[in-house]
Amino acid sequence: MSADLFSSLPERHREPLAVRMRPRTLEEVVGQESVLRQASPLRRLVETGPRTNAPASVILWGPPGTGKTTLANVVAKESEREFVELSAVIAGVKEVREVVEAARARLREHGRETVLFVDEVHRFSKSQQDALLPSVENRWVTLIAATTENPHFSVISPLLSRSILLTLHSLGKEELSQLLERALREERGLNGSVQLTDDARELLLRIAGGDARKILTSLEAAAGAAEAAGLDTVNAELVAQAVDRAALRYDRAGDQHYDVTSAFIKSMRGSDPDAALHYLARMIEAGEDPRFIARRVMICASEDVGMADPSALQVAVAAAQMVQLVGMPEGRIPLAQAVVHIATAPKSNASYRAIDAALADVRAGKTGPVPPALRDAHYAGAKDLGHGKDYVYAHDAPHGVARQQYPPDELVGVDYYRPTGYGHEQAIAKRLQTLRGIVRGDGSE
Repeated sequence: MSADLFSSLPERHREPLAVRMRPRTLEEVVGQESVLRQASPLRRLVETGPRTNAPASVILWGPPGTGKTTLANVVAKESEREFVELSAVIAGVKEVREVVEAARARLREHGRETVLFVDEVHRFSKSQQDALLPSVENRWVTLIAATTENPHFSVISPLLSRSILLTLHSLGKEELSQLLERALREERGLNGSVQLTDDARELLLRIAGGDARKILTSLEAAAGAAEAAGLDTVNAELVAQAVDRAALRYDRAGDQHYDVTSAFIKSMRGSDPDAALHYLARMIEAGEDPRFIARRVMICASEDVGMADPSALQVAVAAAQMVQLVGMPEGRIPLAQAVVHIATAPKSNASYRAIDAALADVRAGKTGPVPPALRDAHYAGAKDLGHGKDYVYAHDAPHGVARQQYPPDELVGVDYYRPTGYGHEQAIAKRLQTLRGIVRGDGSE
């Protein structure tokens, strides 16, 4: 093999691989079927051209590397519109107005429409977003805005109400594999100049984390490392060196997945925040789905902390929502906060044990009739059957607690919930003793 495996490639191959492999048509786009179905807004932009039934503004919301810039480019090319890109990081109101005026002139003088692509529109201030409204309202441009943050919080209402919101999703393993094969094989890619071992392919898929740009950039770096070493095969070690990342042994479908997940949960349960953070980091670095991690954190908050610290579940749910809203890598921060909260919280599995005990009794047939006083008395004839008779409205009783039989006869006096003496449950245990005494009539009101 030639010492320089790229030396014979065309000049265009000096462009980054992710740029060279950018889809040229909607049919070449991998994934995002939900926004590319027939009659979807993006399809209509391509197929209807200048007709007025196409949307005037589209907001693409999704994690990095899901194809937001690509889709805008393809729409402009296939509909024969001019493509103009603005970055919200560096553009101001002045630049927005200049672009819009140029688009109006192009439309007036040549009848050529413009796709204005605004990347990271969430970084625009209110005044900058306001400057876009007239061009959208009057269809001077077709606005395609991209954001990684929830537009309901980061885009002003007038612009949001004039736009079609489309949600893009991280690419799956099969879709990323398809991109890898295309980049390895096609002439505009690496043109068959290198091969991947199975472990290198698996590592690239894990590193990508659903990001198309990331997997292509990593592949290019690994191919460059192979070139420098005079090799035509890329293995996991070369990938790890090229992207400065350890080749973690972590198969999401194998033992490592289950072992690390198990250790993660047991470390939170065992009140070791440092170990829990270690396993969290291993899962994140290996490309585990952050939604999977968030689900395990929520379950642990409820199962292992429970009522000893009810706020743990609130923190876990908030972390899961934040991961959904902001994506990764920022999502690692609320996940870490929730993990530390759970690991350092007092522990109780009393609620977990209580529902399992109740389920066991129900499955054993302990499902006696509902006491007459608690039965529904709202339909005609119910009162004649004695439904609701002698029911005591709790709010009319002292302290809002009424002496009354609530469970079926065979379960009277059964205690499913047995609070521990830890954390918040210490106070619950004392209150519950009083409540049971009043409700069951074996204590003083």
